[in-house]
Parts: sequence; C-alpha cells; structure tokens
Amino acid sequence: MTSPVVILHTDNPDASREVLAKGHPDLEIHTCSTYDGLPDLIAQTGAEVVYSVRFASTPGFPREALTEAPTVKWVSVGGSGTDHIIPWNPEELTVTNAAGVAADMMAQYALGAMLHFSLDLPGFRAAQARREWVSGKVEPIDGKTVLIVGLGKTGEAVAARAKAMDMNTIGVRARPKATPNVDEVHGIEALPDLWSRADFIVVCVPLLDSTLGLVGADAFDAMKKTAVLVDVSRGGVIEEAPLMAALAENRIRGAALDVFATEPLPAEHDIWGLDNVIVTPHCSSVYDGWDLKSVEMFSENLKRYRNGEALSNIVNPERGY
Repeated sequence: MTSPVVILHTDNPDASREVLAKGHPDLEIHTCSTYDGLPDLIAQTGAEVVYSVRFASTPGFPREALTEAPTVKWVSVGGSGTDHIIPWNPEELTVTNAAGVAADMMAQYALGAMLHFSLDLPGFRAAQARREWVSGKVEPIDGKTVLIVGLGKTGEAVAARAKAMDMNTIGVRARPKATPNVDEVHGIEALPDLWSRADFIVVCVPLLDSTLGLVGADAFDAMKKTAVLVDVSRGGVIEEAPLMAALAENRIRGAALDVFATEPLPAEHDIWGLDNVIVTPHCSSVYDGWDLKSVEMFSENLKRYRNGEALSNIVNPERGY
C-alpha cells in the first residue's frame, strides 16, 4: 500500500482531518483553509493528493496550484462541479468529484421550490403582512409535468421525488438512456420541443461549453406563462438577461435561483427586487455534515488509490463529469 502525502483543502480542516485519519491513520495529512496558502503548502510538502473544496466562491480559487504542480497526481473535488479547475491534462492529472454527495438535498430544494409556487406561499405571506384574510386556494403538483435538464445523480434524485408526488417526468441527458422514475428521456437537442410541455423546469447540468447559455431567450419564449424555473446548475447555464426579462414581464410564473454568473450576487442586481423570484446563495447542496460526508467518500477512494485500484467518479475534462 502506497503512502502519498495528502492535503485537505477545506474550511473545516480539523473535522476533515479527523474523518480521514480514521480510515488512514498512517498517512501524512496536511490541511489548508485558505486559497492563498495552498500553492505554498503543495510546494513545501510535495503533496501527491489534494482534496479540495471551493469554499470561498470561484474568484481567487488556486486552480493553477492544483493543475500545474508537478507533484500533484490526483485532485479530489469535494463537490460535483469541476468547472472551476477546467482545463487539466488527464494524462498527467486525475480529477475525481463527489457526485451524489448532495443530490438528495438538492432534490429536496427543487421540490420545495415547486411547492412554494404551487401553494402560493409568497401571496399568503404578503396577505399575512397586511393582516388580510384573503380568499385563497392552493394548487396540487400531482399530474403536472417537470422537465429535468440533466439526469446525473441530482436529476435522478429530483425525478424520484417528483414521481413520489405523482408528477409526469421528462428528462434530457447528453447520452439518452432509460432512467429510473423518468417517463421520457431525450437528448439535449430535443429541448426546443420540450420547454412548452413543462409546468416546472429543473436545471441541474454542469457548466460546459455545450451547456453555456443553454437556457436562453428562445427557451423563455417557448415556456408556458405558468412555468416555474428552478436552477441548481451553475451560473452561465441560464442567460440572465432573457431570464430577467421573462420574470419582470411575467412571461413565466417564477423562478428559484441558487446559482448566478457572478457570485456573490451584487447587491445592486435587479433580480433582488423581483417578487416572483427566490434567491438563495448557492446553498442548495449545503447541509450540516455534507463536507464530512464528502471526505468519507474521498477516504474510500483513497483506499483504492493506495491499493493501485481504479478510482471512482473520475471526471473527463472534455465532458466535465
């Protein structure tokens, strides 16, 4: 069994070290809880393996330290997205992710957003603030159609919860195949014909060249006026200008947005003031203990690495997943 030098790059270093040490008590484990400190620590330790979390947003993330350091052979990304470290040379560096670590939580976020709008919680809350007893009603989501853009682990988790609510499920993926809890699976090229069929649209694809601007003006023009959009993908997948126009002009019912092209979202951004939008700070995957669950996944993969076995969740830089 090999004994590589390992760095845990995370904002929860002590607890992460404790988790990793349980599975690898013999290893030399270093920790780093800043972006600026990682390059020097890699150089000083000659680390071969780095587990890294993007814990302070993307600006300033030390991508080059991970992708260009001559000693680093494997980078284990603590989340599912790897757009913050693309590109890398797969012949010199292996990159894995923690796909699935937050899929269930993100699916719950999506379901909660759908219920938020179908139950008109904003309207009732506004009436409450006015101390007004209104003549209201709620709307079921069973029988409604959800279009899931991206059928990775998160998309599959969304489909499972949608089916539990007796919804109709349509999904798209780069390589269409039968998928549990999805009534119809299409290729991404079918999207122009699918927007108009959906009551709810959940976007959960990675940010790639092929998904940049995937949801644009044509998509919003095709959507139902009653459609609700839920975005748990990455900033840039949805074009913000046509999204803003569709929301401001009530050409769609509303949106729950967890990701943005610029994060943190600037205080002066107009989207803050829209009544038909839920803005959350890229936290649909953040729950108590998610990071330690991710370290546990890394620990299991590290056992494979040390034994010379094939790693799980290897990311193809051309596909981005």
